[in-house]
Amino acid sequence: MIQLLFLVLFAEGVAAFLLMVKIGPLRELVMKGLDQVKMGKGPATVKTIAGTMSVILLSNFFSIVKIQNKGAKLGTMTPMDQVLWRTHLLEASLMGFCLFLGFLIDRMHHYLRKLIGIRGNVRASKEEVQRLEKEKLRLKEKWEKASEEIKLLQEEVSKLKEDLNKVKLESEEKDKKIENAEAHVLSLQKQSADLLLEYDRLLEDNQNLQHQIMGHR
Repeated sequence: MIQLLFLVLFAEGVAAFLLMVKIGPLRELVMKGLDQVKMGKGPATVKTIAGTMSVILLSNFFSIVKIQNKGAKLGTMTPMDQVLWRTHLLEASLMGFCLFLGFLIDRMHHYLRKLIGIRGNVRASKEEVQRLEKEKLRLKEKWEKASEEIKLLQEEVSKLKEDLNKVKLESEEKDKKIENAEAHVLSLQKQSADLLLEYDRLLEDNQNLQHQIMGHR
């Protein structure tokens, strides 16, 4: 029994050491082994073994107390009682250390698995951040390109507005020239009509003078 407990304690110590210190792929192997132990009926088996060891530990504790009480009543312990007391004490100590290391290994495995998950999430988050940064740079480049295009379009619109204003001014000047020409034409037409009337009057006066001259003869 004692040799088995030493063997278990040694195995647990090695497992705990490999979990605490990363030596090549040994930590991953221990983690995978513990994962296998916690799958299926493994947890129930481990709990059964731990319960059995706890019961044996309590039994050894009570045996130690009983032997001490017996020795106290007699004033001394017999060599047989001393051997039994030391045996029970050694077994109880080994079982206590085994249970403690088992609990320690279970917690270390649990938190290491959580740590691995957190590292995976952090790695995924970093990759997501890098992807978002690349997307941000790409969008920034698109925005700069769009800004340049908008600036060029605005300059083109400004140029078109200037051309349109020039065309409007030229159109207004042409309209004024047309209006002035029409006014001049109307003035000439009026002058022409006045001249025709004056010509008709002079022609009539000329005819009257000719008739008068012919009358005097």
